[in-house]
This record gives sequence, C-alpha cells and structure tokens, in this order.
Amino acid sequence: MVFSLSRRGDVEPFHAMDVLAEANRLKGLGHDVISMAVGQPSDPAPKAVREAAARALVAGRIGYTDALGIAGLREAIAAHYREHYRIDVPPQRIAVTTGSSAAFNLAFLATFDVGDRVAVAAPGYPAYRNILSALGVEVVEIELAGAGHLTAGHLSQAHAHTPLKGVLFASPANPTGSVIPAGDLEELLRVAGELGIAAISDEIYHRLAYSAPDITALSFSKDVTVINSFSKYYCMTGWRVGWMVLPEPLVRPVERIAQSLYISPPELSQLAAIAAFSASEELDAIKARYEVNRKLLMRRLPELGFRLAAPMDGAFYAFCDVSGLTNDSMAFARRMLAEAHVAATPGRDFDPFEGHRFMRFSYAGSNQEMIMAIDRLARWLK
Repeated sequence: MVFSLSRRGDVEPFHAMDVLAEANRLKGLGHDVISMAVGQPSDPAPKAVREAAARALVAGRIGYTDALGIAGLREAIAAHYREHYRIDVPPQRIAVTTGSSAAFNLAFLATFDVGDRVAVAAPGYPAYRNILSALGVEVVEIELAGAGHLTAGHLSQAHAHTPLKGVLFASPANPTGSVIPAGDLEELLRVAGELGIAAISDEIYHRLAYSAPDITALSFSKDVTVINSFSKYYCMTGWRVGWMVLPEPLVRPVERIAQSLYISPPELSQLAAIAAFSASEELDAIKARYEVNRKLLMRRLPELGFRLAAPMDGAFYAFCDVSGLTNDSMAFARRMLAEAHVAATPGRDFDPFEGHRFMRFSYAGSNQEMIMAIDRLARWLK
C-alpha cells in the first residue's frame, strides 16, 4: 500500500513528551523516576471542581455546547477579569476552547494565511513553532541572546528586515519563567499596533508570578488576542479547557472555524471549570509550595553547575545553561534519566539554534520530590 504523507508531519518532535514517555517506560520497569520534564501540576483539580464535575456527570450533562462555550463559563471568565485585573471584558468576546492548544490553532487559523511571517521568541514554547509551521506560516524566531523577554526593539528590528504579520509572546514565559514588565509590555503592544502586526499574548501562567502582579495585555490594547487556560494555576491539565479573549472582528471567524474543527469544548469540563474560580485558597496553597521549590532550585541548581539562564519570575520552570557540563543537552538528558532517574527537558525543544546548551527543569512536583531530585543529581554528577 502506498501512503501519502504531508509535509506537516515533518515538524520537530515535542521532546518533553518523548522524555516523559521514556520516564514512564522506566517507571513501568519498576524504577523510581522523578520527572521534572513536563509542565504539569502534580496536584489534582481543586475539590470544588471535582465535585461540580461529579454532579454534572450524575445529571448526565455531557453533550455539545455552543462552539464558543457555555454562557455560565464565559460570564465567570469575564467576572475573573473584573476581579483579578480590574478591567471589563464582555463575555461575547470570550471563546472557551479545548485547552489552550485549540486556542492557538484557532488564533493562528483566524489571523494568518499560508506564507505570513509570525515572530516568536527563542527560547520559547515549541508548540508555537510547530503549529505555525504545520499551518504553512513562516516562523521568525527572534533570538533573545540573554535578554529576559521579547521587547519592542526586537520586534521593530525583525519587522524592518522583512515585514511581519504577527507576533506571539508569553508572560510568564515557558521555558524561562520570565515576566514582561508592565512598561515593556505596553511599549511592545504599542509598536505592534503602529506596525500593523497582530499580537497574541499567551497568559496561561498567570497567577503563577512570584515577584510582580499579573498584568494582562488587555490592559493596554483591545486589539490583542489573549490566550489562557485552566491547566496550570488551576491544576486542570487533562480536562482540556482553556479560553481566548478576542478582538471583536475575530469573534465570528473563530466561531466558524471552531464549529468545524472542535464542535465545542467538553461540556463536563466547562461546568467544572466554573467552580475553579472559587478555589483560590486551595490553589494559592499549591502556589506557595511552588515558591518553596523555586527557592530550593534557585540555590542548588547553580551549585551543581546548572547556571540559571533567566530569572525565575513566574510559572514553575528553571531554565539552565548546562554548557559547563555538556555541549549536547539532548544526550545529557538521556543519560541523566537513565542513570540518575531524574527527567528534565533538553533545550532543543525551546531553541533550535542554541538549545544544545540548555535544559529546563519543572518544579511543579512535591517538595520531597525536588529535594530527592537535587540529591540524586548531586550524587550522579560526582
């Protein structure tokens, strides 16, 4: 049989998932593996979320909804913007999505055409690059070269070289944890608007910043597309529910595309997600544990030769320069997993140019796991 294969499948693998698969294989063989590879909270969804899901399940509430999500959840998200950010977002501009992954698909499809040029930061989340490439959009990777975050200057320089159609940025960022200061974020959006560049702000790590309050891009522009998710702070990764706040002209195009691609986000997850906004006390306790882990890694990783390559301002990641230990972080990560039974993500996921020099460690696990992982690494490196 002859198979027809499109070039879309040639995108780079998501190496963090490959590391996770190998870690799971070793666990299946009976090895005690500590995974610091994947950005997934180790805690379950809040109790109120699980109880809301159980009630909906008993009631049989599992079906299609409006493509943009149920009204109750869209209204709850709008209330969240009023309470947390002190800004008004009409529920009509909110689209609930099947996780932030679907939100990126919808944003890219509704905003960009094949051949358009879209800028992203390097290092950056690999799915940005892979989804854009699979859709036929040209990815312009802007090397930060030690800068903490993407700036208006980066954007202007890239646009002057060859005009851009869009820019995508994250704050707090994956893999670095860097937060864009309010003034720099405002300037970035102002310059994007002046240059006619569509801006997409990834805010899925909001409520996980440790040194500054959350600032949404919506505070500075109504023309920006904002993407968020219940996966990270709200500990709902497998529930596959996220949201977008859209400029008014994009609402109907996104709805039309979503109707055909996804029909609707899972109703059970949507009903449960409403309860997530009432679980701040439980969730802030989890965040406090991340802060303990963060302080441990900030101190111990550099002592072991994993030099911090970016400020750990938010999210739950330490992005480290490992060039003092290896010039091949991919091979180093494989050895570390096989011999020390500690999993971390090689930098190739986040930066195709300089990734061989870097690794990302997730500290979303328990305090005990982080202590054990550091001890194992210390023994292994000796």
